Amino acid sequence: MFFSRLRNGNRISRKHVVEVGWVLQTDHARFIWDAPRSLKRQDASPEHAKSVLYCPAVIDQESRLFEVPCPFDLHLRIRCDEAGEATLIDVAGDNSGITSRALMQLTVLSQRKQWRHPDRPLMQFKTPYTFIADEPVFLSQMPPFLFYRDPSWPGVVIGGRIPIHIWPRPLSWAFEWHDMTKDFILQRGQPWFYVRFETMDASRHVRLVEAELTAELRNYFAGINGVTNYMNGTFSLFPTAQARRPKQLLVKARR
Repeated sequence: MFFSRLRNGNRISRKHVVEVGWVLQTDHARFIWDAPRSLKRQDASPEHAKSVLYCPAVIDQESRLFEVPCPFDLHLRIRCDEAGEATLIDVAGDNSGITSRALMQLTVLSQRKQWRHPDRPLMQFKTPYTFIADEPVFLSQMPPFLFYRDPSWPGVVIGGRIPIHIWPRPLSWAFEWHDMTKDFILQRGQPWFYVRFETMDASRHVRLVEAELTAELRNYFAGINGVTNYMNGTFSLFPTAQARRPKQLLVKARR
């Protein structure tokens, strides 16, 4: 029987593992987007048997978290004009690792009337990361709350939750800028956000695999991508998506 080894040394059988696939929906610069990975902890070896690192609840929680690393180095600043509309500034200027054109394609600064708070600009990064499953699985996108960074980000990451067996769409990374007197710094390779997966049986664990971008998967993505341009309340399309979904979407990539 196949077994998957957990971080604490326990083993679980195949039937207790749910496979979730990840795929990049982009046709260029694919190599900058690293594979999602299991949570990395760099703690020193504990000297006491009652260390929090040995707590079963902590071990189980962290074994279910996957982190997506940041793909670029960025030093950003934000300014608001007299009308309150925000402008994004690349502090590095000509020395930046990313061109101004690419930055504009990656980022979206929402109009002030779309902000959650009138004094907190909302910025989004478009990512190609898409997760899929062939059985009911919900994905929760979260900030990397177990990673200490200095300087800290001047705001909060806005997460979300979607059923990836029905609605596998590219994830956006949304940030609400609370303190506009402080710059926002991203470093390549550092944790950018976490993903956690919920299954019908909460005791089951997830094995993350790279998925093949098959013709069936491309066609299914085409039915989902861009729907927000045409309607509100896109979750109302779940029944349509379910009815048109092929039986199998997840095919492991061959390397």
